[in-house]
Amino acid sequence: MTTAALSIDHLCKTFDVGFLGALPGAGRLAARLQIRGIAQRVDAVKGLSFDVQPGEIFGFLGPNGAGKTTTIKMLMGLIRPSSGSGFLLGEPLGSRHARARLGFLPEHPYFYEYLKPVEFLDFYARLFSMTAGERKKRCMALIDRVGLSHALNRPLRKFSKGMIQRIGVAQALINDPDLVVLDEPMSGLDPMGRKDVRDIILDLKARGKTVFFSSHILQDVEMICDRVAIVIQGQLRSLGPLTDLLKGPLDKIEVTVSSLSPEGIEALQKDAAGHHLLAGGVSFMVGEASKLDAFIDRVHQLGGHIQSVTPQHRSLEDLFVEEARRNA
Repeated sequence: MTTAALSIDHLCKTFDVGFLGALPGAGRLAARLQIRGIAQRVDAVKGLSFDVQPGEIFGFLGPNGAGKTTTIKMLMGLIRPSSGSGFLLGEPLGSRHARARLGFLPEHPYFYEYLKPVEFLDFYARLFSMTAGERKKRCMALIDRVGLSHALNRPLRKFSKGMIQRIGVAQALINDPDLVVLDEPMSGLDPMGRKDVRDIILDLKARGKTVFFSSHILQDVEMICDRVAIVIQGQLRSLGPLTDLLKGPLDKIEVTVSSLSPEGIEALQKDAAGHHLLAGGVSFMVGEASKLDAFIDRVHQLGGHIQSVTPQHRSLEDLFVEEARRNA
């Protein structure tokens, strides 16, 4: 049986966030609790359990405050779980041996800003058993890989947010890790930067590495992830391959039509679930597949020309919003 690259079992984290009596409008009961020394407790992560298999790209999703970063911090050993257990590369959380095979980029990295890219990466490379020659070769290869070769002589304090994110990805890969954990790796990147990071993640998978990352950019997740987990208010709401989670009947069918008169557009509105004007025509939404043939016949009767017919499947964004609203 293959050992999971990452595994958590009923992982929980509770924070003490001050006394109830300090809250506005807490009332006399809260004041009595404050006198007794009873603090308010917030359950940030509530019994999360899932596995990430070797060689897969796993997306960890949830709205702000869902517990994603708290979970990642527990996995990285930055904070201790209140209860539950976890394993990285077959080793318990906190194992130094597992950390040597791990790459990590936090959501809000802070790097010493007076270092240049090679100096910065060499600092991290010195934490591992690399010779000076190996370090230099590895640093230069990663700088080229994340598209920062043009900034070799520029200190990090002159980097844009997107450039900081790129060099952060490079430091996460400095030790050629078996497991890469990235907290919001697309943050601050322009479309080209996002594509570059997606390509890096896909290349890691092609080389047998495991990638676990959180993101708010659902389009990127849908493009590259094998499986996803959606967390809402610290609890797991959906887990599985995207093909399974998004499986279902067609939601709507988009029919793009040109050459219609204003009267024709008005007539077709009665048979459509919605419409909007385009530069070269009109896009109609047909609510049911069974009505498509009749709708197309009606278009032809009104003198219109069919430009495209596009089935609208359930998207990851649809699933995400549905789960978020269900637990609002």
